[in-house]
Amino acid sequence: MKLVFASANPSKLREAAEILGDGFEIISAAEAGITEDIPETGNTFRANSLQKANYIYERTGMDCFADDSGLEVEILGGAPGVETARYSGPDRNPSRNIDKLLSEMARREREASAMREMGISTPHATRKARFRTAVVLILGGEKYFFDGTMEGSIARERHGEGGFGYDPVFYPEGLDKTSAEIPEDEKNAISHRGKALRAMAEFLNETKR
Repeated sequence: MKLVFASANPSKLREAAEILGDGFEIISAAEAGITEDIPETGNTFRANSLQKANYIYERTGMDCFADDSGLEVEILGGAPGVETARYSGPDRNPSRNIDKLLSEMARREREASAMREMGISTPHATRKARFRTAVVLILGGEKYFFDGTMEGSIARERHGEGGFGYDPVFYPEGLDKTSAEIPEDEKNAISHRGKALRAMAEFLNETKR
């Protein structure tokens, strides 16, 4: 089965192909003839994912899927959220995104500490965070939705050379290594996107029977 993945990210395309397995041919949006930027103007992960999948399907008529993923940090009130990739600006620079994230978290921690020193009650600032993914599959014109979450926390500095995005500062729950320090297959087994894509793969395999 051929599926268009509304992404140009080689790491995401490889991850999807590995999770879905040999019975599926995953091609990029560009390989399907969509070379322009696909709009993402929704205010939720699911809305953005649906927008991207619709964009591909309306222009190609091909079965396709899209994901929108993001990081939600507790001390930042759920930010960066849908702005995860553009947190430091429209150029989507991963290094600057991490710099801004660590800077904003440090600032919030200082503010919370100063308030407590003044006797002002404030919730204890934690570094808890989670990655969320919303996947939308359009199959024969019908829409299907799959979600995944990976809980964890944010490191105070970068660790590891692997992965992409915020992986060097994200500790998955229960691990003492960041997502950038663990093998790709191990990360895929616990990642938010991996969970959503495995749910989609299970659905597709059932559908094919």
